[in-house]
Amino acid sequence: MQATAEVVIVGAGIVGASIAFHLTEAGCRDVLVLERETRLGLGSTGKSMGGVRAQFATEVNIRMSLYSIPFFAQFQDATGFESGYKPHGYLFAATSDSHLAYLKANFQLQSALGLRGAELLQPGDIVRMLPQIRSDDIVGGTFCPTDGFVDPYSVMTGFLGKAQANGCTLERGVQVTGVQANVGRVTGVQTNRGDVSCRTVVNAAGPWAALVAKSAGVDLPIYPMRRMLVPTEPFPGLPDRLPMVIDMSTGFHFRPEGIGLLMAWNDPGEKPGFQTAFDPAFIEKILTHAVDRVPCFADLQVNPGRCWAGMYAMSPDHHSILGPVPELEGFYCANGFSGHGVMHSPATGRIVSDLILRGTSDVIDGEMLSVRRFAEGRAIQESAVL
Repeated sequence: MQATAEVVIVGAGIVGASIAFHLTEAGCRDVLVLERETRLGLGSTGKSMGGVRAQFATEVNIRMSLYSIPFFAQFQDATGFESGYKPHGYLFAATSDSHLAYLKANFQLQSALGLRGAELLQPGDIVRMLPQIRSDDIVGGTFCPTDGFVDPYSVMTGFLGKAQANGCTLERGVQVTGVQANVGRVTGVQTNRGDVSCRTVVNAAGPWAALVAKSAGVDLPIYPMRRMLVPTEPFPGLPDRLPMVIDMSTGFHFRPEGIGLLMAWNDPGEKPGFQTAFDPAFIEKILTHAVDRVPCFADLQVNPGRCWAGMYAMSPDHHSILGPVPELEGFYCANGFSGHGVMHSPATGRIVSDLILRGTSDVIDGEMLSVRRFAEGRAIQESAVL
């Protein structure tokens, strides 16, 4: 393993990969990405649902999506690899006047920031999009046709492949055990395979980000939260371009996966912690919500052996923490995406690369997602979290 680098990125998931890509595209070629696993995609990236959307409730998340989604659409031109982007859309179905008012307010903000194609729906519109849905309590909704899904593993490998072609080095099976500093400035990292000298360290360690930060003497408010996903066996008869469907009454959502479905639901009983084992009892819970909203889902078949769990890296306000850490010069965060790491990976890579190389970014104001916001009372609450 090389002993010096200009930039060391801790973590080769989709976020670290995007940062490496954007740095090398901007001319910073001496980049070293360190991945603790011997194979790629074993962390949160490989276990993601892969959804991408611009239908958020806050300006910063909408702006990040407005950069990221067109990037996914042109991913092959940028990297030479496929992203698997499928613009099937996201369909939010509201079952109360308060939910509908919330969607309308979000729609107005999204439109004001430049999102095109999104539309407000009447109950009949939703039934036409998914005839099998139970609609007696649906009062309206929203749909955006450029929302959809990508293949997270393909995006990660595409970013890394192009970064490596640009001169970046990837080392697998390397555990970062500490961040070295002198007089308030990063000087390198300690690993299980020796020390690496550098002046810039990017923490892209996903749910383990707080542990990496702690080794640098930095308190990062990130915690892991398990999320479980349930794929189904083949289920014919649904629309060919079925969108991601979100039942706002429960948070249950699903999308097509092959010739079956991929279902998710945020279990309110879940507790923070490093848990990645799938709980078979979750299947009955999620199927209850599935059948309630789409009665024909009573015929869904699920193989527990094909289900899996991953971890969200949660921040206090459900927004990512990006950029430099005030108390340690040269230490940068790319953490706490709260389930939006895959969909915002292109914007994240661009923003962090910009902040490292220029100190500012055209995508967003870098201060919006600085870790300083918590101490300064500037937290940004995102309520559109799935």
